[in-house]
Amino acid sequence: MTFDTDVVVIGGGFAGITAARELTQRGVRTTVLEARGRLGGRTWTRDTALGRELDLGGTWVHWIQPHVWAEITRYGLDLISSPELDNAYWRVGDRIETGSAEHMLDLLDTSMTAVLAEARSLIPQPHDYYPLSDELKALDAVSIRDKIEDLDLDPVGRALLDGMWSLNFSGDPSRGAYTQALRWCALAGGDWKLMFEACATYKFARGTKSLLDAIALDAQGADIRLDTMVTAIDETGDGVTVTTADGTQLRAARVIVTVPLNIVNSIAVTPPLDNSLTSVAAEGQASTGVKVWVRVKGEVGRFAALADSDAVLNFVQYEYPFEGDSLIVAFGPRTGLIDLNDPRAVEAELRKWRPDIEVVAVDAHDWAADPLSGETWPMLAPNQLDAVGGAARDTTRRVRFAGSDYARGWAGFIDGAIESGLHTARTIHTELKEALA
Repeated sequence: MTFDTDVVVIGGGFAGITAARELTQRGVRTTVLEARGRLGGRTWTRDTALGRELDLGGTWVHWIQPHVWAEITRYGLDLISSPELDNAYWRVGDRIETGSAEHMLDLLDTSMTAVLAEARSLIPQPHDYYPLSDELKALDAVSIRDKIEDLDLDPVGRALLDGMWSLNFSGDPSRGAYTQALRWCALAGGDWKLMFEACATYKFARGTKSLLDAIALDAQGADIRLDTMVTAIDETGDGVTVTTADGTQLRAARVIVTVPLNIVNSIAVTPPLDNSLTSVAAEGQASTGVKVWVRVKGEVGRFAALADSDAVLNFVQYEYPFEGDSLIVAFGPRTGLIDLNDPRAVEAELRKWRPDIEVVAVDAHDWAADPLSGETWPMLAPNQLDAVGGAARDTTRRVRFAGSDYARGWAGFIDGAIESGLHTARTIHTELKEALA
């Protein structure tokens, strides 16, 4: 087969653009096909209706995440911190309780510690847990809701713990795999507070776009095609043919698929992908949530708010003062329950904690409803880890997988996307080099 390019990368998020950089810098002809009109995937820094540039998708990073921290160091990028919060509000049924933000975390400490007590012992090397032990396979059938119900908690403790895990999974805790929680905590050294700090504290001073643009600039040897949707992948013993929506075909030696797990089945692959992976994709991973930025009238104070997974919006965090107003970010566990672009609807939810809130403007992108993502940050459901871990490591086919969904370490984070892109690109480069030897 005569190749049009050596490697086709499907998807231009952090995994895809990192893989393209690594391959092109090693002399491998690489073509990136991105269905959107921009790079970035589920990260998106843009000017919003709130009056300033904000990240509508993935946002937070941390130095305990080695791959993204290496990129931050490489490009000399600046981080800023979300503000230290003063007050907190938490809902238990229709009752509102208040206290310091530190007190709310203290209320969570015993139960969070209990749920995650075995993280380090069960996953001592959290970047190298595959193949799964028999113990991990058994635990993968357990949901984080199952673990919550095992604890003898009062209504306050149950509501807080349920709300925290609903936030972490961007979805219903009954669909969140306990093994996913264990992986996150093991990566944070078994410390749940450090894990939570990594989730929602440090962010790029100039948005995630600052890192994406830096990597893309170093991948400028790649042929990057935006607004190009892939519909089919045909693999033979000689190579791979990729077909796009307009009928264009590209022949390559390898293909890297970086699309989110929930939309993998939107691409027709021949021969078919392993049934265990397509079944997981059809079932869908656990994240079904929403994220919305809100401009609130006046200076409302540095506060957080939490509710259980039955809430439409169940977590709120103050982020910025802005022109005399306040910018806050809110999350909910289920798409489709609220019009994220309706200020009054969002205001009604926020007033369940703070009746004084007056919403000026809102802005959001519904990732779970977006046909090019079908999910927010990737979080596995029970009985999915083995299939996804196997697909991420399968080198028997010319079609490979990369992305935060398939990360060995920080799955669900920018770090995991970069790690996966690096690993897959290195493996393919080695194979192509050996084929020419």
